Amino acid sequence: MDRAEQFSLGIDIGGTFTDIVALGTRGSVVSTKVSSTPDDYGRGISNGIKALLLEADITPTAVTKVVHATTVATNTVLENKGAKTGLITTEGFRDVLELRRIRIPEMYNLDYQKPAPLVPRKLRLEVKERLGPKGEIRIPLDEASVRTVAARLRMESVEAIAIVLIHGYANPEHERRVEAIVRECVPTNIYICCSHKILPEIREYERTSTTVVNALLGPVMSTYLSSLGERLTALNIDCPLQIMQSNGGLMSVRSAIEAPARLLESGPAAGVIAAAQIARHSGVENVITLDMGGTTAKTALIEGGLPAKTTEYEVGAGINLSSRLLQGAGYAVKLPFIDVSEIGAGGGSLIWFNKGGMIQVGPQSAGADPGPVCYDAGGTQATLTDALVCLGYLNPDYLVGGALTLHAKLAENAIQDQVCEKLDRELLEACYGIFTIATSNMMRAVKAVSTYRGRDPRDFSLLAFGGNGPLMALEIARELQISRLLVPPSPGVFSALGLLVSEAEYESMRTLFGLVTGFQPSTIDKAFKELESEVLAELASDGLNAANMQLSRLADFRYAGQAFELTIPLTSDIVNAGVIKNTVDAFHREHERTYQHMSPEAPVELVNIRVVSRSIASDDENVHPRQLLLANALPTKATADRLAYYGPRYKSVLTPVISRGELDLQPRHGPLIVEEYDATCIVPPGSTVLLDDGGNIEIHVGDY
Repeated sequence: MDRAEQFSLGIDIGGTFTDIVALGTRGSVVSTKVSSTPDDYGRGISNGIKALLLEADITPTAVTKVVHATTVATNTVLENKGAKTGLITTEGFRDVLELRRIRIPEMYNLDYQKPAPLVPRKLRLEVKERLGPKGEIRIPLDEASVRTVAARLRMESVEAIAIVLIHGYANPEHERRVEAIVRECVPTNIYICCSHKILPEIREYERTSTTVVNALLGPVMSTYLSSLGERLTALNIDCPLQIMQSNGGLMSVRSAIEAPARLLESGPAAGVIAAAQIARHSGVENVITLDMGGTTAKTALIEGGLPAKTTEYEVGAGINLSSRLLQGAGYAVKLPFIDVSEIGAGGGSLIWFNKGGMIQVGPQSAGADPGPVCYDAGGTQATLTDALVCLGYLNPDYLVGGALTLHAKLAENAIQDQVCEKLDRELLEACYGIFTIATSNMMRAVKAVSTYRGRDPRDFSLLAFGGNGPLMALEIARELQISRLLVPPSPGVFSALGLLVSEAEYESMRTLFGLVTGFQPSTIDKAFKELESEVLAELASDGLNAANMQLSRLADFRYAGQAFELTIPLTSDIVNAGVIKNTVDAFHREHERTYQHMSPEAPVELVNIRVVSRSIASDDENVHPRQLLLANALPTKATADRLAYYGPRYKSVLTPVISRGELDLQPRHGPLIVEEYDATCIVPPGSTVLLDDGGNIEIHVGDY
């Protein structure tokens, strides 16, 4: 007898919408978008799942896998709503969080104020102990001092405790003992984490900051994920829940609660993973992604079919350009991330004027509640979406398949009153200026993952998704002289789909510091084998079969005297003199690509070693792009042609409005507007568009 089709659910929370995609074992793909519920994100998820199951006639028992990407971790830090956290550290080092690094993102701003530490000084307490950089005990741990600080933190009613001892990465003995004593002295519900488990790596500020971020997220994420599990149970969905990490891999709920700092960029990572698979299917190995929703725009680089990754990340910076030249505005989290640059520019970005009278777009956002003025849900300040409606780019009657009506007159009145009168400009001229400023903001994010990394954006295609990505992308491509733009099927729910094509991933690392020439190959090989044992133990804890996982070895190198490293894959699983030489040669080449110079004669230092274990995807787990067309198979409403404004050269042009299904391999000339259930794609005059073999909209960018 034929077994009923089973489904995996991908759930992606955005600032404005929550996207849910169901992928069936027989190739079925269905999706829905519902408004996010910031007061309780779980409620929006529950509402969306109910709507999707009902609409697609899927029984809850047919759901065998749920994968989730969440902004809860990021929002917790941004909104300063984390758990009340205490820090236990070595005597003399309580102010590491205060001192930070000497990095000022606004170099010429004499009034710049660095972010306040996440843990106030009265909750940063010291214990007597000291280790050397090689892990040797110089001052034994004074256990009485540990009990004293534990009692103090208990009296302060902290909800989480971070334990970060100097050189704890080299020898975790003292941290383990401190944890054991503290657990004896404080209530069992207090969340405790140690730096040797979160980031066993040199650099005391980054290690302290990362562990503190992890601690303040711990209780919040534990409550959130437990509540989500209860909501799924209430819907009669009984299956494993997996969480997307910032590095593009999946992890269990247990692992997510132990290391919630790994979830800070989980949503953006999912979209990049899906984009990499779409690009490979389309025969395009080098792409820059643009993921724009209602609150932010995010970009990433895919090179050779693989997403670029980084460990240089700051949360809470307001604008994350993922650039070492612009650090210091947030809190360091030195964990593996897909190298995503994020900027506060989305459909809900507020339009305002600075003290000098210059018009600005974002980074503040109207979000999902109250949303843009045209939503007629209480919003009063004009947004980018309001400007796009006035320009004719968005259909007032058919956003999200007609589920959301936009009130164009409200948008016009808001921009007329708040912008046109101040600038003494006509409505369409002012709106196009807003559109241009938003484009300029997003170009900075694209440059951060390309130009700032030594890559020429003209050598890449631009792949746009998210609810607003396809609408804004062509102007960005034109400004950066990118000749080809791709818009995948189901662009508005693309990140949710990326969750369902991602694989489980686990990483373990440790510092192994010194000149490469100072290590015997056997020493490095032994350290790698110990790390591999740690990873395999983690897999076993989550019930994963090591036979279905692929292990990779990587190492962080730098020239002696430098402060930053580059992560290089080892050329073999066997470490010998030849492999070390080949890997160091690869470091020289990557250094030249990234920084435009290399020094082959200079001494090279090994800083850290890493082992990554990733699931091996079977052929039937991959999704062909044309499958995604099914997600938009809902009946579409016939839409009349409408006037759209394309700048001072063309002004307003009556533009045909079509669906993706009306395109084929034969190029069509703009202007055209391609409307879908979840996104709108603008093809201006001078550009051509077709539908490629994978079902992607392919636009060849012209000058207009």
